[in-house]
Amino acid sequence: MRNVWATALACVIVAWSLPHTARAQSMPALPIPGVEAAVDVPGAHEMPDPNLMYKVAFDLGKASPKIDEVNPGLLRIAQYFNTLAKTGVPADHRKIVIVFHQGGTDAVLTNAAFRARNDGHDNPNIALLQNMKKAGVDLRVCGQGVVNRKLESSAILPEVQIDLWAMTTFTTLQLRGYVRVSGN
Repeated sequence: MRNVWATALACVIVAWSLPHTARAQSMPALPIPGVEAAVDVPGAHEMPDPNLMYKVAFDLGKASPKIDEVNPGLLRIAQYFNTLAKTGVPADHRKIVIVFHQGGTDAVLTNAAFRARNDGHDNPNIALLQNMKKAGVDLRVCGQGVVNRKLESSAILPEVQIDLWAMTTFTTLQLRGYVRVSGN
């Protein structure tokens, strides 16, 4: 009789865990590794709509408050991108651009350029930026800021496009239907 109860209990435990295991295995990996999507909120009303085209230009004009930490604005943008993916917005409906300017320009410096300007500290943003680019995020930097900071184009990561001016980039993107959002 003990074996019957033990077997029954084992069956209940296995059966209860199967849907969770199956769901976890069927859940696709997020496009930007190492960054979680927004936490699910039961009963939330406004959710990403897989039928909409998300054309968003993020304005990233501030440096990280801590030189050895990834810019928190970048982490929020990556979380937003992963949330769109997690909630079913197809990759071709995620048109995300980040425009770096002013203090935000530091994030897109090569490691050598970052070290030269920041007392030998490594650029903590590089891996995330590379993963974001691979996932389809468009990375831009203000050319006026690059010139004003006396940076050579070789000081900018190759994943990042140098535009004439952040002002021009934002107005052009807005005329193309992008929404401008603060990334800081």
